[in-house]
Amino acid sequence: MIIKLSIVIGCGYFIYTKLVDNEQLKFTVFYKNLIENDIFSIKIIFFLSLLTFLNWFLEILKWKSLVGFVKQISFFEATKQSLASLTTSLITPNRIGEYGAKALYFNKKYRKQILGLNLVGNFYQMVMTLFFGSIGLCYFVLSHKINVDLYQIFKILLLVFILILVLFFLLKKLNFKGFTFEKARNFIKSIPLTLNIKVAILSLFRFLVFSHQFYFLLLIFNVDISYVDAISAINSVYLIASTIPMLSLFDVILKGSVAIWIFSFLNIEPLIILSTTTLMWILNFVLPAIIGSYFVLTFKPSFTK
Repeated sequence: MIIKLSIVIGCGYFIYTKLVDNEQLKFTVFYKNLIENDIFSIKIIFFLSLLTFLNWFLEILKWKSLVGFVKQISFFEATKQSLASLTTSLITPNRIGEYGAKALYFNKKYRKQILGLNLVGNFYQMVMTLFFGSIGLCYFVLSHKINVDLYQIFKILLLVFILILVLFFLLKKLNFKGFTFEKARNFIKSIPLTLNIKVAILSLFRFLVFSHQFYFLLLIFNVDISYVDAISAINSVYLIASTIPMLSLFDVILKGSVAIWIFSFLNIEPLIILSTTTLMWILNFVLPAIIGSYFVLTFKPSFTK
């Protein structure tokens, strides 16, 4: 119980500090900006909440579909696992704690498979971010004639390629408690094509939901911007932010900094961008994490062999 309380209290404390003690955006300024743009109107709250619900509905449905490969669970069980793992993972780099948190909901014999399935789900979500983000960034750079240091980009890509090769060879030699690269590869290959396609489609729709939620927030803040410019900039932000390892609790700061830089080429005020990224963080991470806190506190691990 002490561990569960520590997770919830720690998560709550960090969320509080990021909202109240955020040097990038003072809470009073943020709140005033929301009031001035009538964010708290019933119509806007309902619309934004609907998109948040749809975002997490797709994620939960994706997890339920993946888990169904090894064990059938209800949608409510998938909801508990998804939200509790979100709360638990917020204080870990790139939400890596999500893997262990979800695995604890299952008997020991399923846990390695659950880790693999979670990896598959996150892989497809990253693929969508890389695909749309790359298209968006290319369009953004070309249309706004942004000077790009090709030599620096080449060095970065070369470094990434080398790191991937090193990681690949390390994984091939990995043997942790019977977990080997070969077993992991065979397990992933055993996942039916229809399930892969379903997860890919759900990941696609989820990316479209939260990227357009960002776009609609820009419209709510009365930003004069074309749809193509907005979406290309938003996709670029998600691409850059997703490739930088960081604690999820600082995600709002990272995305805010990247978004300010990207949208500066469109002459949009930093206050609007920071308000948008902060609101996105509250809607899609803070609120689900608060709900997930209840599931963390009521969590009972499975010790069945």
